[in-house]
Amino acid sequence: MPQMSKVELYAAIRRDHRDGMKLREIERTYNVSWRTIRKAVDSVRPEPRKKLPPRATALDPYKAVIDGILQADLDAPRKQRHTLTRIFHRLVEEHGADISYQQVRRYVADRKPQILVESGKAPTGAFIPQTHQPGMEAEVDFGDVTVKPAGAWVTCSATRSPPSC
Repeated sequence: MPQMSKVELYAAIRRDHRDGMKLREIERTYNVSWRTIRKAVDSVRPEPRKKLPPRATALDPYKAVIDGILQADLDAPRKQRHTLTRIFHRLVEEHGADISYQQVRRYVADRKPQILVESGKAPTGAFIPQTHQPGMEAEVDFGDVTVKPAGAWVTCSATRSPPSC
């Protein structure tokens, strides 16, 4: 039997069940358990996959150290702040960390903006919704435009402010 997606499998199981095929026969035909058949008959769509919890990494014990370094750098002069390479070397030399440079780079790239926002030294991100009443504001390019507002063609000039027709 060719490989089919879960949605196709559920549709085929529902179709065979509707046609009166016995559950044991459906199990053998599609090589699935009775639980899968129940799920297919009860639901049109299969359940979404469960998200796995994030795995622990070798960097986890050192995240607090990196956060401390980044927070201390908030008050340091620009030329005295830690570079990413310096943070990595400090972890290896002072703490004996067995981690890769890329792990540290990814974590610092994600965490540094968060620490700036938490300390109030960076904006949290601003969005100002703009609401305009229809016809109250308009953008016009310079030049002439020909329009037909009431059945007659009229040439409007946008070179003056406000535009005139």
